[in-house]
Amino acid sequence: MNARFTTLVDRALDTTIVPGFSRIGYAARSRLFGWPRDQYDLRGRVIVITGATSGIGLAAARRFAAAGATIELLARDADKATRVVDELFAHSPSGVGIVVADMGDLDAVQAAADLLAARHDAIDVLIHNAGALDNNYATAPDGTEQTVASQVLGPFLLTTLLQEHLRAAAPSRVLWVASGGMYSEPLAVEHLEMRPHEYNGTKAYARAKRAQVTIAGEFAHRFAGDGIVVHAMHPGWADTPGVARSLPTFRKVAGPLLRSADEAADTLVWLAADDGDPLAVTGGFWHDRRKRPIHKLPSTRASDTTEERMRLWEWCEARIKAHLPAVGAADE
Repeated sequence: MNARFTTLVDRALDTTIVPGFSRIGYAARSRLFGWPRDQYDLRGRVIVITGATSGIGLAAARRFAAAGATIELLARDADKATRVVDELFAHSPSGVGIVVADMGDLDAVQAAADLLAARHDAIDVLIHNAGALDNNYATAPDGTEQTVASQVLGPFLLTTLLQEHLRAAAPSRVLWVASGGMYSEPLAVEHLEMRPHEYNGTKAYARAKRAQVTIAGEFAHRFAGDGIVVHAMHPGWADTPGVARSLPTFRKVAGPLLRSADEAADTLVWLAADDGDPLAVTGGFWHDRRKRPIHKLPSTRASDTTEERMRLWEWCEARIKAHLPAVGAADE
């Protein structure tokens, strides 16, 4: 098929959003670009994935297991994680481990990083997939609003603590599962944490996802030259347990257009497993196996300044500081 034609169709789908984010976009692009079904051999590779007990994370874990990867499931519910491990073992001889931790609890994240480091000399892929849209205001153990704690600070800390193990596996990857909802929110550190009286779950989620994409870009810059590529992606609109729980009205209206969890996981699996384009560049924001702009509105583009990006990075560093090894501790 003519490359110019396929590119024009792809851009039209992305610009119009509704067909591009829905299962229509996935179906059209998979045919236009002739995506082959997974033929990956991931034996010998260690993949750490958060939020893999349901939805997109579980769909991805199934495909990693089928390809022979060693998988570490980082989950807050040990019983659900055990059931997933039993399922994965039933379909694949790959190794599957469980690390129990709530990504919003920085003490638990620190302990999880220690356990992963003890189990593996090197980690090939770290996937930040955990993330719920909570309609009720709550705080993490350190007092941070729960959405920000679990989707921004927890992943920031885990990446920082595991960076030497990622370097040991180079070329390795850090992947962030964001959301197209972040297109509606500017980058504003001052407003990242919502207060109880103003809390709106949808906005809190979108702001956290905007922060994730920014942080992914900053990690990509800092890891450049270390053999660690960093990407963010959004899966489109998918019919997952999280959507059913948090956005029942949206699910009812958009139901026929929603992607399956497996369709939504496709780009994530491709970014984690393919040794072509995903390793050729770093710092990309992807949807349906193509790099996408991180802004669709002038207002969000104007907010994305060097100063605000640095402000977010420094804010995260300050919040996780107590959980980092003391300077020189590794040499003692």
